[in-house]
Amino acid sequence: MPSLWFGRGKVKGPKRPPPVPERIPPRPPEPGGLRIAFLVYRGNPRCGGQGVYTRHLTRELVALGHSVEVFAGQPWPEVDEGVGFTPVPSLDLYRDPDPFRVPHLPEFLNSYPTSVAALEFGVMCTAGFPEPLTFSLRVRRLLGARRDEFDLIHDNQCLGYGIKGLMDDGWPVLETLHHPITVDRQLALSHTTNVWQQFSQRRWFGFLRMQVKVARSLPRIVTVSQSSKTDIAAQMGVDPDRMTVVPVGVDPAMFRPREDVEPVKGRIMVTSSSDVPMKGLVPLLEAVAKLRTERDIELVVIGNPRPDGRVAKAIERLDLAPIVRCVTGISDDELARNYGQAQVAVVPSLYEGFSLPAIEAMACGVALVATTGGALPEVVGIDGETGLLVPPDDPGALAEAIGRLLDDDALRARIGAAGRERVLGRFTWQVTAEGTANQYRALLDDVEAGRC
Repeated sequence: MPSLWFGRGKVKGPKRPPPVPERIPPRPPEPGGLRIAFLVYRGNPRCGGQGVYTRHLTRELVALGHSVEVFAGQPWPEVDEGVGFTPVPSLDLYRDPDPFRVPHLPEFLNSYPTSVAALEFGVMCTAGFPEPLTFSLRVRRLLGARRDEFDLIHDNQCLGYGIKGLMDDGWPVLETLHHPITVDRQLALSHTTNVWQQFSQRRWFGFLRMQVKVARSLPRIVTVSQSSKTDIAAQMGVDPDRMTVVPVGVDPAMFRPREDVEPVKGRIMVTSSSDVPMKGLVPLLEAVAKLRTERDIELVVIGNPRPDGRVAKAIERLDLAPIVRCVTGISDDELARNYGQAQVAVVPSLYEGFSLPAIEAMACGVALVATTGGALPEVVGIDGETGLLVPPDDPGALAEAIGRLLDDDALRARIGAAGRERVLGRFTWQVTAEGTANQYRALLDDVEAGRC
């Protein structure tokens, strides 16, 4: 998280921002299909679950005969054939390689609308995170002139005031709330070491007050696990009767055991979308340091830890640089092949509302070690049958479970095969799309009956 911008010195961005992609019209709906405006304020398809969810769910909704147009901010999403796309450009203040940058004046003048750009920059300068609010304000303006083109809006956890404004304008809105970000805030605050870090974290998560207010006003919410539903109700005050669990999925044709890929002896793999305490990478590194004293191992991290972050410092402190390799920017096929090269996959998170990495590993037939944080037991299944479950934030338990799998070929094979069978029966994107489409119909029925 950033400190206050003032006093940090001027950070210059490139003279010209990257070009905004062209709009892609959506495929028209089939008879009986719906026209859906799908919103995601950050569309990155390879970093963070929201972008992955957007790409695969919209593809399967189109396959069901619906028309879907994605409205997204940077990083831009990837959309499959038939899915429409309208860019909603922001100042992109957190882009690589110059996050927390100072935009050039023409960027403000050319941004639509300029007042929202000024708000976006002002919130960033005071250590806040503006994107949910500013994206929602921009997309409300964009959709204002297109009311007759869509039957409903599906918002993917933006929860900005502009989303409430769209409902006030008469739009039916279905919300996906993956998990309550209140958990992220609690875990981030628990890992601070001084008053300044406490202040910075509280300021960064200031958008939560807005998200809680908007969530409570929504008529119908989809969440991804029973654990998330319980936590959203308890921590955000949302009526459980307005929430329905529709688990996310995986493409089992892409994420599958590969006959031409052999596991590398001693290789452990973890996928992490962000360098934050909640993902549990530091406890995993401590477990790896212990295992390293007993055997030859290596850890592949699918992700990009911050150069000066907690993970990088832990790698240096534990002298793990020779056996830790970070991989970024890979395709789904490359990701699946990386899983195939691992003997053990690990999800060390302190909390998860679901876990795409867990079901991706299981679909690939890789034996999985996961914690009991949040929804992970609900996703992984029975301890000792479809995965090994350990308490969160417990390096010793992680090391023991990983070592047990590394030492037992038969156990690895049995758990890997059972994990794939569990995924095939429960967690595919087609099932997710069918469940989501049922919620669209229920929302429109509620609107027609005057219940919302």
